[in-house]
Amino acid sequence: MILDSGDLLFKKYKNPISENEKHVEIEKADLMVKSFNLMGLDVLSVGDDDLSLGKGFLLEISKKTNFPIIASNIFDEETDKPIFMPYLLKEINGIKIGIFGLISEHLFSSPDDSRKKGIKIVPPLEIATKIVEELRPKTDLIILLSHLSYPKDIELIQTVKGINFIFGSHLGMNLSSPPIINNTVILQSAPKGMYGAMVDLTIYNNQPVFYNLSTKREMERRLHLIQQRLNQTQIREEEKTQLIKAKNEYDKTLRGFSGKNEFAVFITTLHDQIKEDPEIKKLIEDYKAKISIHKGTNPQKN
Repeated sequence: MILDSGDLLFKKYKNPISENEKHVEIEKADLMVKSFNLMGLDVLSVGDDDLSLGKGFLLEISKKTNFPIIASNIFDEETDKPIFMPYLLKEINGIKIGIFGLISEHLFSSPDDSRKKGIKIVPPLEIATKIVEELRPKTDLIILLSHLSYPKDIELIQTVKGINFIFGSHLGMNLSSPPIINNTVILQSAPKGMYGAMVDLTIYNNQPVFYNLSTKREMERRLHLIQQRLNQTQIREEEKTQLIKAKNEYDKTLRGFSGKNEFAVFITTLHDQIKEDPEIKKLIEDYKAKISIHKGTNPQKN
């Protein structure tokens, strides 16, 4: 699956987009949708910056997406109904997965923030509790696409149990060693397309508990070093005793991993040497040409 936790369509919001900027920003959002259609994005959860041109624009551009947009705690101010679907159900290799998305109201600069016009943001804890209860009997795994911020993710899982993975965003932290708190794995990668992050899951049983494969590999490496030291003839008895104790602890922990589900995180730097996709490259060239006409500049110089 390809997942996005929000802030896909626009740059970081600082002030309302002016009329002069609106054409460029609309073209850029359109470029992002077309590009991610080609990439095969499975689902987008709404971030605060995706609302930079308001609820109406987001609803309109959603008609062009080949992927669903979810927003579990964003409701229409007038009808009190969800603006987008609250969650998505998918089945991959026989594994039933429930995916929902949350956004924090604290990410908006003020009650008068133009991005909030016409919408109501329900407290994430209230919605998360309700949705996890609803998803639990229908799924094997529950994934939260979070636009709450990393500290708020940690706060949430202290109360809401049953979320297996959180794919976080907004702060753009690069969590190369994801923490596991209350059996919830928290993942996040850097913003602005600097890295591509991939998570591999290996499932051995129906218990929704995972350990980090890199933790196991590091323990195996340390155990090998300990064994090498123990095999040496010149070793003090005191050191030998300590090493044997450490070896036994590592052996016990590694035996505990046997038969348990595991995950592995791979983070790749997206550098200039990565081959460009010809279709997306063409979309970018077309976008630059349109913008240059609008601005009255030469696209080759941008």
